Amino acid sequence: MNRFSTKLLAWYEEHKRDLPWRQTREPYVVWLSEIILQQTRVAQGLPYFERFLSAYPTVKDLANANEDAVFKHWQGLGYYSRARNLHKTAKRITEQYKGFFPNTYNELVKLPGIGPYTASAISSICFDEVRAVVDGNVYRVLARHFDVESPINQPKGVKVFQELAQNLIATSSPGEYNQAIMEFGALHCTPKTPHCSSCPFADSCLALAQGNIAARPQKLKANPVRKRHFHYLIPLDSYNNTLLTKRTHKDIWQGLYEFPLVEAPHHLSEEDLRAHPNTPTWAHKAVWSKFQEKAIIHKLSHQALHTHFYILENIEEELSVPWATVSDYAVPRLIERFLDKFNR
Repeated sequence: MNRFSTKLLAWYEEHKRDLPWRQTREPYVVWLSEIILQQTRVAQGLPYFERFLSAYPTVKDLANANEDAVFKHWQGLGYYSRARNLHKTAKRITEQYKGFFPNTYNELVKLPGIGPYTASAISSICFDEVRAVVDGNVYRVLARHFDVESPINQPKGVKVFQELAQNLIATSSPGEYNQAIMEFGALHCTPKTPHCSSCPFADSCLALAQGNIAARPQKLKANPVRKRHFHYLIPLDSYNNTLLTKRTHKDIWQGLYEFPLVEAPHHLSEEDLRAHPNTPTWAHKAVWSKFQEKAIIHKLSHQALHTHFYILENIEEELSVPWATVSDYAVPRLIERFLDKFNR
């Protein structure tokens, strides 16, 4: 075992958090935790993990679940393609593998939503395969310790870090090592305020010696953020019913429910919105009121949604969704926040 992994495992033994998915090598539990914790902090993801495991104790339970119910359990976590792939993979494992997870990286990586990182985590933690994980925490730890300049968002840089990580992994305990390096990045070698003065690697960290901590890891400038303008129409009939539609096209929030939407290249005034060809005919005779004068800006990765909500009352035709049941539907976080503020 090399000096780096020896120090890292010693640190982990003393400082690791007591988390439920670390109490088992059951692939379903490890997989579920890894998918939930992608793009999600542990503190936020833990309650979701516990609720998911309670609702779907086995991969077969998840496979047999209704997709809308899975999305409802996921609501608030964002990046809904994770939930969709979670459900697809559960079905694949139940049907193709008779409920048992494949035990190698090469088979795991073929499953929906399981990329190189997740396949490495499952195969090493559950099956002792010597496969190094590389996530944001690992990039940061390795880039700083070895003062690596290669950008982490370019194919060449990804290859450099993957090879470095593979050379360092403790072959006798690959799962423990992978969890240790991720934990070290999450708790000690943090993005903005790393604990360099108490770091076990202070004497060997090249970025610390060169004064490059803040510059590592290096990323090339991201693509510009796409700006979109959403205008939601919230209809209410005399029976206190409303209308929801399911997003079925390949775009953000596929499979989730929303109120009738008019999207435009720019913000539309109420007058322009009333005359827009995508505004439903039932809206024309309604009494309109704007929920909030200022646009609500909802940020996604590479997108910013500038959103206005309009309440349309006295709809003459009967609508299909009782207002009291709206909270039963899986909706995007943007709409969930609107519902929290709008007390019908």
